[in-house]
Amino acid sequence: MNQIEVVGRIRSDLQSLMGTRMRLRANMGRSKIVEREGVLEETHPSLFVVKVEEKRERTARVSYSYVDVLTGTVELTHPTTGASVFPWLN
Repeated sequence: MNQIEVVGRIRSDLQSLMGTRMRLRANMGRSKIVEREGVLEETHPSLFVVKVEEKRERTARVSYSYVDVLTGTVELTHPTTGASVFPWLN
């Protein structure tokens, strides 16, 4: 499978998980890793949006590209089991 096909499969898998709660782990560079839980809210042609909980009952929206998932910069897992949302990608 070439990269374009893989990105397409990531996108279609995420579209089928719309509204699903997931744990997000993003490598922001310089040894900074952000871990949050949220709900997959939107998918767009080149990125997806997750609504995450912040401190003190606040929410924020973060967006990442499908390529971030492909390169491992962003990891999406199930919040209770810790299993990868994309087991076929590993």
